[in-house]
Amino acid sequence: SPFLLMGIPGLEALHVWISIPFCFTYIMTLLGNSMVLLAVRLDKSLHEPMYYFISMLSVIDLIFSTAVVPKMLGVFWLDSREIGFEACFIQMFFIHTFTAVESGVLLAMSFDRYIAICNPLRYNTILTSSRTIQIGLLSLARGAGVMTPLMCLLTSLPYCKTRVIPHSYCEHMAVVELACADPSVSDLYSLIVATLLVGTDSVFITFSYGMILRSVMRLPSQEARLKALRTCGSHVSIILLFYIGGLLSMYLQMFSFSLAPHVQVLVADLYLTVPPMLNPLIYGIKIKQIREGIFKLL
Repeated sequence: SPFLLMGIPGLEALHVWISIPFCFTYIMTLLGNSMVLLAVRLDKSLHEPMYYFISMLSVIDLIFSTAVVPKMLGVFWLDSREIGFEACFIQMFFIHTFTAVESGVLLAMSFDRYIAICNPLRYNTILTSSRTIQIGLLSLARGAGVMTPLMCLLTSLPYCKTRVIPHSYCEHMAVVELACADPSVSDLYSLIVATLLVGTDSVFITFSYGMILRSVMRLPSQEARLKALRTCGSHVSIILLFYIGGLLSMYLQMFSFSLAPHVQVLVADLYLTVPPMLNPLIYGIKIKQIREGIFKLL
């Protein structure tokens, strides 16, 4: 049997108005990330590992938004609340998988900047174009590999309570609460996977940028230091947006903190829609080459 999405509980009367900013962010996400991809594709000076990783993030952002926002707008505009059983878990799979993939790509970007700043003479031999693509495929395989068992565990549970999901999309914890059986195995698996993936990636990212900062402070020229810090600043902004937003959304879903249900749902919705819109803006503002590539394209 299909599930029914509530949208934003308690704010059903405002769905049409709430849909306007979500529609705007989706359009901006499509335009911004498509322009980044086209700029990197058409400008041969951007055919370098750092810009390939930025292109990977743009693809992830497009998949993220497209997996969630069209159905969300269908609920808000057309009251099209029904979502098939398989479609619900496919949507959940895409969200979790590409969250893990993005974490892996952010780790690869920190590794890229570490080599470029701390070991520049070997940069072109260590990070070739083929090796960059292999890293991207490895991140995708890792994300899909750890999330496939979770989806198997979740789809095997009997869902004989209400079919109504108090959310705008098939959010993991909201769906699991509808199960009649004990979901402790899937809960334990998801907790272990999230802790290992996010914990390991964040530790290595912190280590990389710590080493980068130490090397930058040793540069003799102030202009060189500022240039290196500007380039890394865009990456750090994206990393903070991704991890802090994700942790905030996860903890609000796990612990209510006496917040109204619509606040929890809105935070989760914003986490999946706002960062994909902001990422290309951060690239355009912080990274001169991307900005110039977009101007050439325009």
